[in-house]
Amino acid sequence: MAAEKKYSWHKIAESANDFFWQENNLCEIEVKGKKICIAKKGEEVFACTSKCPHAGGYLSDGFLDAAGNIVCPLHRYKYNLQNGRNVSGEGYYLKTYPVEKRADGIYIGMEEAGFFGLFK
Repeated sequence: MAAEKKYSWHKIAESANDFFWQENNLCEIEVKGKKICIAKKGEEVFACTSKCPHAGGYLSDGFLDAAGNIVCPLHRYKYNLQNGRNVSGEGYYLKTYPVEKRADGIYIGMEEAGFFGLFK
């Protein structure tokens, strides 16, 4: 039985308008020393690791396709922003973070430390 993930929540903006969006509706922020790529599709905001797991391309330099997948600028690998699955068939997995819009702002969930504090 897998343990349920526990998150610590960090406020990252008052609203989606506070981010420095590029024309591609992507930007990069830092949360607790980690670089995070933020994506906006319609009214939804998503968060994932800043680099593609394949070759380290900066995802904020990529784009969102018509289906809302983030596309790496280096080799065009595509990832679902809701679950991190690679949808172009290469088998990689993108780390995603839960995002919540609350009355007082936008929050990102970071997994709490695991086994003896080794995993953050």
